[in-house]
Amino acid sequence: MPKIVDPETRRTAVAEAVFRVVAARGLPQASLRNVAAEAGLATGSVRHYFTGSEEMIEFALEVFVERISARVLAKVEPAKTGPSDEARLAAVEDLLAELLPMDDERHTEAVVWLAFADAARTSPQLRPLLRRLYDGVRLLMRRILEGSAQRGALREGLDIDVETERLAALVDGLLTDGVVQPDRMTPELMHAVLRTHLRSISR
Repeated sequence: MPKIVDPETRRTAVAEAVFRVVAARGLPQASLRNVAAEAGLATGSVRHYFTGSEEMIEFALEVFVERISARVLAKVEPAKTGPSDEARLAAVEDLLAELLPMDDERHTEAVVWLAFADAARTSPQLRPLLRRLYDGVRLLMRRILEGSAQRGALREGLDIDVETERLAALVDGLLTDGVVQPDRMTPELMHAVLRTHLRSISR
């Protein structure tokens, strides 16, 4: 009896292979042939699910965005409803750390993120998806800051627009340094920088 393969499961497995190829060899190497080999599939099998490498990479980026979004959103509630300002501050730090290369899995994600972000500069297909992730991150940060301001936990006189971009820029910088110079920008240092910044804008 022929084996029944769920199309979405197979497509997601191909997306995982895209991530591994991109992390190890860069986005230009994420061809149908290379990704199929990484996934342990025949190239023709991958073509059954994707018409070409562009469609495959676009789908992989969608999976990437959804995965990170789900993981971050799962940590929003403690950041909003912690029993004390200190607990909520720690929860915000923990939430933001999900975007940073704190362990092997998140390091791979950060490498893939930078590769996709660079490719999106010249790819009309990828640009909207990257914009969605950027906008989602900033919306999340804005809501955290606004919630803190409403509880009286932020310093008075802060411009939420500016602080949103400042926090986003800090996370972007930590992510890049954590990928490019992981021996210097360690997880411990990233946590310390996040914590210091959050305390600097808190009452």
